[in-house]
Amino acid sequence: MSDEEIEEIRRRRMLQLQQQIAEAQRQERAQREYETQKQAVLRQILTPEARSRLTNLKIVKPDFADQIEIQLIQLAQAGRITAPLTDEQLKNILRQLQERRRDIKVKYR
Repeated sequence: MSDEEIEEIRRRRMLQLQQQIAEAQRQERAQREYETQKQAVLRQILTPEARSRLTNLKIVKPDFADQIEIQLIQLAQAGRITAPLTDEQLKNILRQLQERRRDIKVKYR
């Protein structure tokens, strides 16, 4: 290989890396925007106490809390819950969902 070929390979690789970095930055920016919008909606549909409870739940069970947030937003957009949702109402919803999760049992033979 000549020096020119090696240099061309380096340039192509550098361009490829720059494109990957740019794409990662775009994805990160989109994720931050999504989270910002989600938090804004949650501020509208939850009381501060309920948001605090959801934040605590997110520390312990992040996937479960994300699902709850999405469901609450969908319910609010559909007009099926009255805003703002109190801490007591959120606790009732969480209890109901927890009971459903307990009902699922896998039996091995």
